Amino acid sequence: MKKHVFIVGSKGIPANYGGYETFVEYLTKYRKDTDIHYHVACKSKNKSQNHCHFVHNNADCFNIYVPNIGPGQAIYYDVAALNYSIEYAKVHHILKPIFYILACRIGPFMSSIVKRVHAINGKVYVNPDGHEWMRAKWSVPVRKYWKLSERLMVKHADLLICDSKNIEKYIKSVYKNYKPKTIFIAYGSDVKKSELTDENPKVKKWLKKFNIKRKEYYLIVGRFVPENNYETMIQEFMHSTTKKDLIIITNVEHNKFFETLKSHTHFESDERIKFVGTVYDAELLKKVRELAFAYIHGHSVGGTNPSLLEALASTDINLLYDVGFNREVAQDGALYWGLKKNELSGLINSVDKLNGARTNELANNAKLQIKNRYSWQTVIEAYEEYFKGI
Repeated sequence: MKKHVFIVGSKGIPANYGGYETFVEYLTKYRKDTDIHYHVACKSKNKSQNHCHFVHNNADCFNIYVPNIGPGQAIYYDVAALNYSIEYAKVHHILKPIFYILACRIGPFMSSIVKRVHAINGKVYVNPDGHEWMRAKWSVPVRKYWKLSERLMVKHADLLICDSKNIEKYIKSVYKNYKPKTIFIAYGSDVKKSELTDENPKVKKWLKKFNIKRKEYYLIVGRFVPENNYETMIQEFMHSTTKKDLIIITNVEHNKFFETLKSHTHFESDERIKFVGTVYDAELLKKVRELAFAYIHGHSVGGTNPSLLEALASTDINLLYDVGFNREVAQDGALYWGLKKNELSGLINSVDKLNGARTNELANNAKLQIKNRYSWQTVIEAYEEYFKGI
């Protein structure tokens, strides 16, 4: 019997950029069990495309038009996608459908949605993501909404699929009165090298554009938000004695945080620090990671972070902010730093002098973590087992 799984909450596939989008891309592309049929909601700005279906990776993809209503777009999108999905399942007499919601944005609507799903003998699964309510970018009222939304999503979900053991532990502890049913399935990555060689014109052009030399730069990749500890990373790098560059791949356009950071750190006075914008070419980004001397990861909120997995798979030396989520993923495949003054700068100074044997040890340990615990093959097999009810 075919098992129908409706996936709501990603921006859709084909994936352009983003953790959830990449997850859905891999889940559908490398599906092993052909009895599982995926239906994927895709966010659209084109009203004429609303509810239009197309096929990608043998998945039934459908567009959901989302008007430009500001910060409420994500909530509108999830609710609209679920409303359409539930009706679609009813009209097509789909037996025991699963509705998999990525992130906890629609808590206040969750009770009625779950009732409607149960009425057609379906189930609602939720991926709780990280602690959205802790993100500094949100105002106090918005943070209160995210916390409430998380609580109600946990309360009503049939199953919570956590991609971090720390998140699963948090859910079970904070919401124990709801007796939530949880499982852990990791996010995925791979250790394949970039298809681009060092001499590829695309690689050489990118390096030349920003005057960057192979293995002569530290790298940061991630969303440009305060909770990713950009201020600490930049200040500490400025305090270090390394002669290498700090390459920062992120989107800073129209971002107030960028001006705040500039006034606090005066990083523009340090010629080693280079903001180079975004890199949407996946193979080029992988190559940029491989050619980095070391990667610095400052994420303090969330579960298993995709950019950390990619760094462990590609970069020899990884310097991670010392928080449970990051230690859970990297274990002995990285070095760790905290927020004390001179802690990261001291680590950078010592890493600059690492010998080849220690560098190789860290690189091998990091790649083993990905191979043994975070391969896409393992992740997809685990999902398929739960979707089939095994």
